[in-house]
Amino acid sequence: MMVLNAEGKPATERLRELTPEDPSPQNILAVLDAMLKKAGAFDRVSVGFPGVLKHGHTLGAFNLDPGWASFPLESTLRKMWKRPVRAANDAAIQGLGAIRGHGVELCLTLGTGLGSSLFIDGHLCPGLELAHHPWRKKKTYEDDLGKRGLEKHGKEKWNKRVAKAIAQTQALFNWDTLYIGGGNAKHLAIELPANVHIISNQDGLLGGVALWRDAP
Repeated sequence: MMVLNAEGKPATERLRELTPEDPSPQNILAVLDAMLKKAGAFDRVSVGFPGVLKHGHTLGAFNLDPGWASFPLESTLRKMWKRPVRAANDAAIQGLGAIRGHGVELCLTLGTGLGSSLFIDGHLCPGLELAHHPWRKKKTYEDDLGKRGLEKHGKEKWNKRVAKAIAQTQALFNWDTLYIGGGNAKHLAIELPANVHIISNQDGLLGGVALWRDAP
């Protein structure tokens, strides 16, 4: 959690808390509410969520809790915090904080699962969920590239799988630039093409202001 100014620059230090062992909506919201008391004054809220959202509702979160299926996240936070709220997939917000707004740009986040977001000339193509797309040997991208895949295969084989995924997504999307973020990006030990960039997790906060570009 971080307060940003209108230009998307940090106005406070970043606040961090561990995800509760029981990551139900109620428990996650309680953690966020406690963090908010330390954050300071704010006018509106941007939320990055690890799953698909439509019309302010979370459709589910494979790495959290079944209670997130069809959960009204935006309206719930509006009532809690008495402020305007907009929510988007966390990889989309991280991408918004990193992209340059030219051509086809893809953002992948390597963490507990696999996040993905696709942009054309700076405009988000909503709803992309590459993580659960069938990939190889009846496994999904997330099975091999998420935390479980890293722990199962080890860093050397995992790096080879990431290299293969880079090549396959390039063939699929014909992206001009690829951005790779997430907590496990630090384990990458492969030579990356010139148009592939490692990005900071802080972009996942700084990109939040982009959700309000069409607002006063």
